[in-house]
Amino acid sequence: MKQAPSSTQLNVLGQPLQSCSTDPLTGWTRTGCCEVNGDDFGVHAVCAVMTDDFLAFSKAAGNDLSTPRPEHHFPGLRAGDSWCLCAPRWQEAFEAGMAPKVRLAATHLAALEFSTLADLRRFAVDA
Repeated sequence: MKQAPSSTQLNVLGQPLQSCSTDPLTGWTRTGCCEVNGDDFGVHAVCAVMTDDFLAFSKAAGNDLSTPRPEHHFPGLRAGDSWCLCAPRWQEAFEAGMAPKVRLAATHLAALEFSTLADLRRFAVDA
């Protein structure tokens, strides 16, 4: 399935930002894209492919992404789901040896404020 690009924002490769996931629906603004705007203080810029190890790491760090939260329309994530992850959290996981895979075409350029392109490429599923 070809996913529609964001018309105004760029990915880490300098191309139009691609959709990260619509099932589950992700993105700070829940558009399916890891778009970044001034309201997103967490910088949800990295389109990460969840792993069991990363979900356990994130839960231990205080951000439980695996437990459903119906009151927030959040289904809970499983290994294999793509999700717009906070760029600082991805870098923290990378430094701890727990970084999930990344979809570069769907990772916002703002992620490069926290991680190098070389490090992101090492975990890329699409490059």
